[in-house]
Amino acid sequence: MKSSTNDKAEGKMHQVKGKIKEAGGKALGNEELEAEGKGENLKGKAQEKVGDVKKVGGK
Repeated sequence: MKSSTNDKAEGKMHQVKGKIKEAGGKALGNEELEAEGKGENLKGKAQEKVGDVKKVGGK
């Protein structure tokens, strides 16, 4: 798998995990879990953007 494709796939995975953690944190009233989920979601979005840049850059 190309590096850019790998970054995009991992980014999507982190976004999904983050959304699940965030929703679970909200449902349970656990602010720490909710914040962790938001952070993982943002990390996933950033990693996906890295994959986009690599694809444009031809790496």
